[in-house]
Amino acid sequence: MAKQALTLTALNVTEDPPQPAGESYGLMINPAEFSHSRSICYNTRKTLGQTSNPARFSAMNPDQIAFSVVFDGTGVIPSRPGQVNDVAAQIDAMCRVIYDYSSADHEPNHLRVAWGKLSFDCRLTSFDTTYTLFKSSGAPLRARVELALTGFATPQDAALEANPSSPDLSHSVLVVDGDTLPLLCLRIYGDARYYPEVAAFNGLSGFRRLQPGQRLHFPPLA
Repeated sequence: MAKQALTLTALNVTEDPPQPAGESYGLMINPAEFSHSRSICYNTRKTLGQTSNPARFSAMNPDQIAFSVVFDGTGVIPSRPGQVNDVAAQIDAMCRVIYDYSSADHEPNHLRVAWGKLSFDCRLTSFDTTYTLFKSSGAPLRARVELALTGFATPQDAALEANPSSPDLSHSVLVVDGDTLPLLCLRIYGDARYYPEVAAFNGLSGFRRLQPGQRLHFPPLA
């Protein structure tokens, strides 16, 4: 069975879900290592009188992947169909898909990395090239490119995943009888101690007595 090449494909993100835009690049040599990082962002903003850091959840950061691409022009590694042995030409061909500025979209391509069961929609964040072997003329015979890519979600995906009660969204609240500013802050932010900032944001002086029917605005946490 022939080995499946890791493939980088340009995406058309005006469609939902995104579809291949026709341009792709299959690696001559698959990566020997591949990293996939996930991280979470927490809000650690301090409030007046705070004695500890509750580290409230803020957002899920986009997944990150990274891997090395080896280009070989010595002839030791057979080229894939349609590929040339020239290292500079191989790198240029990959750049046209993942790095070059698209005049139609006014930005580099959105991408899909596909390899085995992996299908990862992403944007290129860094592209670092190291040349390791040369001809006597100085032309490169071998190179290693370090790629880092960050995942993205379409606006439709982001809307589905968004939590409308998140403390990182703006809220407009109509005060009802029995509401207090600390109670409303506890309900929205999960911490009653944000009431001085909310009072200042709304220009309140006598915030201990809220009037039913009064509308208050609760800004997103920084």
